[in-house]
Amino acid sequence: MTENEPSYIALSRSNELDKRIEILNQMLSSCKLCPRECGVDRTIGEEGICKSGTKLMVSGIHPHFGEEAPLVGAHGSGTIFLTGCNLRCVYCQNYEISHLGIGEVITIEEIAKNMLRLQGIGCHNINFVTPTHFVPQLVEAIAIAVKDGLNIPIVYNCGGYEKVEIVRLLDGIIDIYMPDMKYGRPKHADKYSKAKNYPEINFKAVKEMHRQVGDLKLDDLGMAYRGLLVRHLVLPEDLAGSERIFRFLADNVSKKTYINIMDQYRPQYKAWEFTKLGRKPTNKEYNRAVELAKKVGLNRGVRYKADMTGCSICR
Repeated sequence: MTENEPSYIALSRSNELDKRIEILNQMLSSCKLCPRECGVDRTIGEEGICKSGTKLMVSGIHPHFGEEAPLVGAHGSGTIFLTGCNLRCVYCQNYEISHLGIGEVITIEEIAKNMLRLQGIGCHNINFVTPTHFVPQLVEAIAIAVKDGLNIPIVYNCGGYEKVEIVRLLDGIIDIYMPDMKYGRPKHADKYSKAKNYPEINFKAVKEMHRQVGDLKLDDLGMAYRGLLVRHLVLPEDLAGSERIFRFLADNVSKKTYINIMDQYRPQYKAWEFTKLGRKPTNKEYNRAVELAKKVGLNRGVRYKADMTGCSICR
């Protein structure tokens, strides 16, 4: 195995991948794949918070050029957008997919074929977007695809609300973890995503992800092939609790963590029902978050927003 070779290839050779699939599939009959631990029997069509059964649903499969630069390169990130989500964010910008369940049923075999297709057209990685509730099926798809030549990194692009026990089962399967770190305070996680324990759960999961893959590693062309890449969306009036998140990363994970501090929050879905969420963050609020990150020693991926007057129209 070379340094850049995806680790799932070695797991496939040793049959460990099949063992993990068996363990994960058993969890579908009393689903505890995520921190919600709904306990529903998805094998007979019962649905929990994510509103998903055993059949995979996707809203799109294609090269994506809007991801972080180390994932995109010249040919894009091979994204597979899964329908459904285990979070209930009131400001979700993809609520039609995550909350309303818009998408199409697809078989595990078809997912595997699409992974190979994306690799064949030059995508630099396979990027599972919101995969948490479909982990067993996606790992099975990887096992099928690797036997037919899949050999590019797997990206686990998630909302960050992950059970550490499930993340451990992904050890050696996932090459690049890309979790959100949405909240530093339980009260806001509860109010805006119905997940009061989000910070506690998120911090544990991110620490485990880093234990497995380490800091983000780039090849000679600047493309990521292994490691942790964190996303943090700045919310108005510091509702995201940015400083606590940055301090956690610096003190408990790594100051070399690649973090994308995102400025694209816009009021969507039910955000208008919450006064503080009814506007974009100002440039001052965004740049303050950047300053906080740099203050604790986080520099990789961090950027400032142009110093312009912030939006006040939406107030």
